[in-house]
Amino acid sequence: MFDSREKIALFVDGANLFATSKCLGFEVDYRKLLTAFRNRGYLLRAYYYTALIEDLEFSSIRPLIDWLDYNGYTVVTKTAKEFTDTQGRRKIKGNMDIELAIDAMQQSATVDHFVLFSGDGDFTTLVEELQRRGRKVSVVSTISTQPPMIADELRRQADHFIDLITLRGEIDRHPSEPAPHATQPATEEALTSPVGETGRKLCQIKAGSRK
Repeated sequence: MFDSREKIALFVDGANLFATSKCLGFEVDYRKLLTAFRNRGYLLRAYYYTALIEDLEFSSIRPLIDWLDYNGYTVVTKTAKEFTDTQGRRKIKGNMDIELAIDAMQQSATVDHFVLFSGDGDFTTLVEELQRRGRKVSVVSTISTQPPMIADELRRQADHFIDLITLRGEIDRHPSEPAPHATQPATEEALTSPVGETGRKLCQIKAGSRK
């Protein structure tokens, strides 16, 4: 699947990865995530995408964003849009698909192997275009939940599918034998942000459909 001579780039859909790991019952250690893929090839870039609520700019998500920015990730953010629907419910819209797609296309002349952390079927066209340019694309999500967290069309289009649960031994923030010290600041589970909120809702939707 991986060749040590390949130039690898990670593209992390923050909300989607959070939702997937939460449904699988563990938290991702982003330092370990970098190490895991540095062991698989030449890790050229690691991108992390998340939206921020404008009036919570200095909320608890800032330490995580700053940590990622100083520890090997290129962090891409934008302001989320907050609105009230017709039933008076507060909603947050913070889709980062376009930003991720543009960055991936810009890197297509340099990167050999794209690793996309998302199960969003909207990325199927992006994967197809990268493949037309001769690039390999692996998608990381899970089929270990019912229903799966990845869209079937995205899984079929990818050159390789990696179930996130198979990486748990390498990237779990709280393994069975805890590390002597914390490796990173607060994870998104504790954050008041579109990432945490969207992740919780996605997991709740998946869980509810199993009842």
